[in-house]
Amino acid sequence: MHSPEQVVEFLKQQKLILTTAESCTAGLMASLLADVPGCGSVLESGYVVYAPQAKQRCLGVRPETIERFGLTSEEVAREMALGALRVSGGTIAIANNGVADDDTEEAAGVQCFAWALSLGDRQVVISETARFDGDRSGIRIAAARYGLGRLPHCHRQLLEQADAAVDTA
Repeated sequence: MHSPEQVVEFLKQQKLILTTAESCTAGLMASLLADVPGCGSVLESGYVVYAPQAKQRCLGVRPETIERFGLTSEEVAREMALGALRVSGGTIAIANNGVADDDTEEAAGVQCFAWALSLGDRQVVISETARFDGDRSGIRIAAARYGLGRLPHCHRQLLEQADAAVDTA
């Protein structure tokens, strides 16, 4: 797992501009990067879209996706990441949604992530689900660190996916 400092350096080396789309982490990913000197050259924007209506209005998440898969789902995270790329100047996006409390039907600590990359006129996206233990604050911080820390690995996966799509076209 990479530290926020390493992520900023990675983004600089790769000439990537990051935007975040955060629900459960509520801006923590962007905040962790903002603590790193020089992050302004690689952090373009952060969207905190806690409510379903905000996900729809700000990022274009389809109501049908939320209804079919639920707010805590990779499908919603994927639409959040792609939407963040669409409405920002970013070239790479991280999205998160999940549950930090145990007072819902969904299991506490379940977090869904998506990473999306803009390659000119097309975008590629990958997603995964992870589970974290702890109290509400601990889960949110762990999820934010996880989403950021996986960025270099996910960037490689996104490039491989893009190459595979070109090979099959």
